[in-house]
Amino acid sequence: MEHVTEGSWESLPIPLHPLVLGALRELGFPYMTPVQSATIPLFMKNKDVAAEAVTGSGKTLAFVIPILEILLRREEKLKKNQVGAIIITPTRELAIQIDEVLAHFTKPFPQFSQILWIGGRNPGEDVARFKEQGGNIVVATPGRLEDMFRRKAEGLDLASCVRSLDVLVLDEADRLLDMGFEASINTILEFLPKQRRTGLFSATQTQEVESLVRAGLRNPVRISVKEKGVAASSTQKTPSRLENYYMVCKADEKFNQLVHFLRNHKQEKHLIFFSTCACVEYYGKALEALVKSVKIMCIHGKMKHKRNKIFMEFRKLQSGILVCTDVMARGIDIPEVNWVLQYDPPSSASAFVHRCGRTARIGHGGSALVFLLPMEESYISFLEINQKCPLQEMRLQKNTGDLLPKLKSMALADRAVFEKGMKAFVSYVQAYAKHECNLIFRLKDLDFARLARGFALLRMPKMPELRGRQFPDFAPADVNTDTIPFKDKVREKQRQKLLEQQRKEKRENEGRKKFIKNKAWSKQKAKKEKKKKMNEKRKREEGCDIEDEDMEELLNDTRLLKKFKKGKITEEEFEKGLFSSGKRTVPTADLGIPDSEEDC
Repeated sequence: MEHVTEGSWESLPIPLHPLVLGALRELGFPYMTPVQSATIPLFMKNKDVAAEAVTGSGKTLAFVIPILEILLRREEKLKKNQVGAIIITPTRELAIQIDEVLAHFTKPFPQFSQILWIGGRNPGEDVARFKEQGGNIVVATPGRLEDMFRRKAEGLDLASCVRSLDVLVLDEADRLLDMGFEASINTILEFLPKQRRTGLFSATQTQEVESLVRAGLRNPVRISVKEKGVAASSTQKTPSRLENYYMVCKADEKFNQLVHFLRNHKQEKHLIFFSTCACVEYYGKALEALVKSVKIMCIHGKMKHKRNKIFMEFRKLQSGILVCTDVMARGIDIPEVNWVLQYDPPSSASAFVHRCGRTARIGHGGSALVFLLPMEESYISFLEINQKCPLQEMRLQKNTGDLLPKLKSMALADRAVFEKGMKAFVSYVQAYAKHECNLIFRLKDLDFARLARGFALLRMPKMPELRGRQFPDFAPADVNTDTIPFKDKVREKQRQKLLEQQRKEKRENEGRKKFIKNKAWSKQKAKKEKKKKMNEKRKREEGCDIEDEDMEELLNDTRLLKKFKKGKITEEEFEKGLFSSGKRTVPTADLGIPDSEEDC
């Protein structure tokens, strides 16, 4: 490992507590990284700090150590239920990781209690734990922390507990805002005392982060730490020891290339990023079947309770594959990741940097590879200019073999695989349409037939993006996909039961007038208003000056005329009905009725 250092911990202008130094030695950190040496002295001198540093540069210790030192120097010691510091992070995985690091440092200080508040846990239990054990240092995700401020009815008056707050840290601040937590952050800030130290840490500074700096920090010291060497003459945002590659391959070759690569690197640890949760589910299942003797795990944002367990298990592995979405792209420190593989490019350029940053952390080496379609090759130049992230080409691997027929046979044998493939394709297309770099990633340029072959689909799904298109280059499987069974016998039994019920309903409804379900009153009203607007628009276009009331009379007169012509009413009844309202503004000639004898 190459140490990127700025001197020993003992060289800091404000000396650290001996037990803090002991914890650093135990963790194997004898030297500071640049972001630590720049941030810690300022934080300890009660300055607000806005720090930008490349991913994997040691930002966690840059705020954990000052928090402890500030709390240790407090004149009035914290009581059990008084909160002295809050650390807010965007994801529960990152919160767990920070909580673990913090635990190493609070262990020698029994006077401090720490608590973790994240989603996927029972909030009632979190309240009970805080009341019982306290929480001088809170590590939390924004949603759960905001929720805790509303638990006064359950005996937790958190607004009173945070009056003693000394330090607030917003970690991965740009991601907090990207994920839509701005409203939660603003709500939380309203509860916190103004007299506090605030630290804002991020790998990328965006306009939104700048707004948050102005709103939440008081006269902050801005710190921007660049990499040595290459980064010194530019603003490169990826670690200098990261080897970044790209591979250009067609949509129906990409999966074969990925599997071949993984088979040749079985003894290494990989993160594979996909654009959607459905793609993770589908390709995770496919890789389990096709890459043998390797531990393969999946993680994405829609997993609620399993995520923490999977994350912790993967961290302990020496080698293996984690198939994931961007939920794993920020701040997560997984030991010894050799390769970050981006099967799908991320939806934003900044996310590309964060994905790559899961390897080559704190002086270690690491590699990253992104797979691109031929039409996406200009993305390389874009990344070099926009993110100062140079990439080198990796040639296509030879003798990869075609594994797509095997994937098709898996779909034919198990309906679960077939359905996952269809969902993955649909979600991929929809995500592609929303790509931030839409001048490069253009939906209209996608070769859907080749893409469907790359997903090993048995047929094209029905979706708006494909409506009216023909795909002569895609040959659907010669099979009725409705007959494909689930391998899981319980699911298949439920499916057959549902199909039988549908067939029975169809037989019963044959020849019967189709029943139209009553619409909700609000929908009926909306429909009437829409119809009324359409009528008004048509009248304006035709230059018609007839008022609504007159239009109603006109329609009534037309109906009377039809009845009179068919002999259903007498002339006397017709005239009586015609002039019953006494408000006629439309001449009867407009109905084809003579106004006088002269017209006859």
